[in-house]
Amino acid sequence: MEALPARARAYVAGVALVGLVLLLPPPGLRVPWWPVALLAALYAGCERLARSRLAGAPHPGATFYPVLLAGAFLLPPSAAALVALPGALLAPVEQRPYLARRLWRTARLVPAVWAASRVHRAAGGRDAVADCDVPLALGTAGAAVLVFCLVLTLLDAGIVASAAGAPLRRAGRAAGPGAWWRTFARSLAPVTVHGLAGLMMAVLWRSPYGPVAALLVLLPMGVSGWAFAQYHRERAAHQATIRALVQAVDIKDGYTRGHSERVGQASMMIARELGMDDERVEVLRFAGILHDVGKLGVPTRLLTKDGPLTPEERRVIELHPEYGHEMVRGISFLGEARAAVLHHHERLDGTGYPYGLAGSQIPESARVVAVADAFDAMTSTRSYSRARPVPVALEELRRCAGAHFDPRMVAALVRAIGRGGWHPAVTADDVSSSAVPAPAAPVTDRPGVRR
Repeated sequence: MEALPARARAYVAGVALVGLVLLLPPPGLRVPWWPVALLAALYAGCERLARSRLAGAPHPGATFYPVLLAGAFLLPPSAAALVALPGALLAPVEQRPYLARRLWRTARLVPAVWAASRVHRAAGGRDAVADCDVPLALGTAGAAVLVFCLVLTLLDAGIVASAAGAPLRRAGRAAGPGAWWRTFARSLAPVTVHGLAGLMMAVLWRSPYGPVAALLVLLPMGVSGWAFAQYHRERAAHQATIRALVQAVDIKDGYTRGHSERVGQASMMIARELGMDDERVEVLRFAGILHDVGKLGVPTRLLTKDGPLTPEERRVIELHPEYGHEMVRGISFLGEARAAVLHHHERLDGTGYPYGLAGSQIPESARVVAVADAFDAMTSTRSYSRARPVPVALEELRRCAGAHFDPRMVAALVRAIGRGGWHPAVTADDVSSSAVPAPAAPVTDRPGVRR
């Protein structure tokens, strides 16, 4: 655990200590050892299989919860928490520090399973499972799953905060006070599906058919797990494709290194403020990240030139949206992000490029990225301009709303930044926008601007 910050080590140790206390059975309670041993062995095998199947795809969905939740529905709290121990401790770990990661994985599961079992029993779930009272069993299982998911979310938020310290708190303010709630909401649906499978296992276990019938529930879960693994492998491949393209642009144009990620972040903030669903928010993040990929086809001397461009040089620069669109048009998973790459330099009054589209002719994704791109251009130092403070940049966007930019997108960005601030990921080449005075001429009016 020496590789972790002291605060994170203390947090992991504290949660582990709480877990040890919860594992102690109350006085007089007889632990049903053979169901505990069977479920623990089953969970350990499923956990190892799930993690090996999902190796190389970084995501939080590798843990196999149905067996844990079946234990919470069948066993007393302390016994149910024991089911998690072998699988959590023995499953493979891919990153250092190995011991700390194994300990944390175990420490977070024990309180969650204990709490789920406690709530399930308090609500009368044990009798409902034994009597096959389906409505009551569903209600009590739902309450247990809710508590299980909530405990995991809060514990994960705590370890992230303790590991990251002050920078994370700033990031948390940027994400808004509902960041942990969004994490909880996203994880609740898959955990609920696992909870239903666990409930089916528990009901069949208590039925005349016994534990053997309960094991059959794992077959469809195995098939769904395989499909889940395929989805995440594909998603990881998408992310790798985008990273490779962005890194190529950053290498070619060092003055704007980090620009793509910041535009992606601002585009995501706008999309969320407009109430778009998570899938579309992700697509618009891709659009922001890839909007300048066409610069790979522009001579480097133009991208790094000091001072304004000549008309001929500007015409060459203005080809980059079309270059970019040609590069990404065959990447089907980008969806409407491809239109944003092509049209993010169009203006509402029709004076933009490459096609001079106006108003609603400009795709919505392009109008989002246009605002995000202009905002980051104004708040970043380039070879041809100095950075502006964030309030000055927002005021400039308001001034140009209706002519250059969609007022809805501008208002959404202003609201998002006003509520959470602007805390982009800073690279070694970035210069703080608050440390450099704003230029005299408006960025959007300069003939040599290269966003």
